[in-house]
Amino acid sequence: MTIFYHLALTALLLGAAVYTHWRLPFHTINARHTLISRLILLIVGVAFGVAMATTNTNGQGTQWLIAFGAGFGSVHVPAAAILFLKRQRAES
Repeated sequence: MTIFYHLALTALLLGAAVYTHWRLPFHTINARHTLISRLILLIVGVAFGVAMATTNTNGQGTQWLIAFGAGFGSVHVPAAAILFLKRQRAES
């Protein structure tokens, strides 16, 4: 049952990453700034995902991928929240 909770959390966090990269072009000045923002998020996300997966698992395949996905997605949560609030503010 624990694996189900980890998969659900990872799916939710990866959803935040998708939302962030989808909404990013709407809130940046031009394509260059969008690319820079995406690269920063991707590099930090991969680094944090590898760190989380390496320290919290024994290097096993599925567990490592789930931990990596959760670490990668968690980096995107603050950006997703900010972009969501910006969209809400623009609509009102």
